Amino acid sequence: MSPSELKHVNAPLWIEPNRGAPTLMLYSIVDDRSGVGYEEYRCVYGEDAESALRFLFNAMAPKSYLPDFPFQGIPDMIYMDCGPVSKSRVFQNVMDALGIIWKTHMPAGKDGRRVTARATGKVERPFRTVKEVHETLYHFHQPQNEAEANLWLQRYLLDYNRKPHRSEPHTRLEDWLANLPANGFREMCSWEQFCRFAREPERHRVGADARISVDGTAYEVAPELAGETVLLLWGLFDTELYVEYDGKRSGPYVPISSPIPLNRYRAFKKTTVDEKADRIRQLADQLGLPIAALTGATDLQLEKPASLPEELPRQPFNAERQEYHYPSKIAAKLAIADDIAKPLAKLTPNDRAFIDSVLAETLERNVVLARTREYFRCQESQGGQHAG
Repeated sequence: MSPSELKHVNAPLWIEPNRGAPTLMLYSIVDDRSGVGYEEYRCVYGEDAESALRFLFNAMAPKSYLPDFPFQGIPDMIYMDCGPVSKSRVFQNVMDALGIIWKTHMPAGKDGRRVTARATGKVERPFRTVKEVHETLYHFHQPQNEAEANLWLQRYLLDYNRKPHRSEPHTRLEDWLANLPANGFREMCSWEQFCRFAREPERHRVGADARISVDGTAYEVAPELAGETVLLLWGLFDTELYVEYDGKRSGPYVPISSPIPLNRYRAFKKTTVDEKADRIRQLADQLGLPIAALTGATDLQLEKPASLPEELPRQPFNAERQEYHYPSKIAAKLAIADDIAKPLAKLTPNDRAFIDSVLAETLERNVVLARTREYFRCQESQGGQHAG
């Protein structure tokens, strides 16, 4: 992540009134072997795991809006710096669920013999290129929001990845295609599955003031839960929180936020540097540049992209492996009894035999509950007394 030279856009798609205008941040990920890079703009209030995970999902997912850019797939490893994102527990949980090894560089002076490693050197190079080649055009035409900025950036990335490889006699994209694994890249899961990885239950103790703090965000729950150890059901991609205690679920709860007083600070007097920047801005406004330089609507004949294979080798994402399985048959029977609202001891021998046959086949939660619900629903339609 690196702040854009533009810093802000005129009309961001989202804003928190109490925090001012968000920073236009440039996100980038680069393939170590080929140098193929994917970048996005996002308006954020600092480095956070939510924006990083949204960007990583877009980078790993297929891009239907870029048919000439097949870059996708779950990597084996991600190398990054020691920032707030790498320290986030939710980020680490998502990486573990996807089977990605994440490593960070050694901090400066850790072993007393060397300085900080250039962990992000291969990412800083595309950052500098985008800022010096592409973002200089923003002096003539500024994007209104991050969506328009991404449209212009995507056009530039297509041309950037067609540039020659740093050591091979072909382009970066051709090098990525030529060095795919023999069994194909690991296909990315769906967005719904990805959200489930970022929403996992955790046990927390509620404070005496009936408040819970999760990653610096405070929630106020029901007063009767004060001092109790509860199960939190929260996700990274929403602000609502559900709480389970003693088999009962309550919520949703929203974060507690206090408004920041407005008009507390006076404007500082402009320095000589500020006045010089204003004169440069005024001179830039007097110059002209066609909008086609950014949108690509020009008569110039660009270099045609290399022919892409119709079907890339891929490994389908194993969604079944990520589904929840009961740890034992006893745990599954307790869940079935809770679902039908009746102890299994009160069921008929045929009913218990059916449950045993289902559990002998699988312990997958979705399959077990679906088959037992269908069975007892049929029993009810025939005059049975079981609760569905």
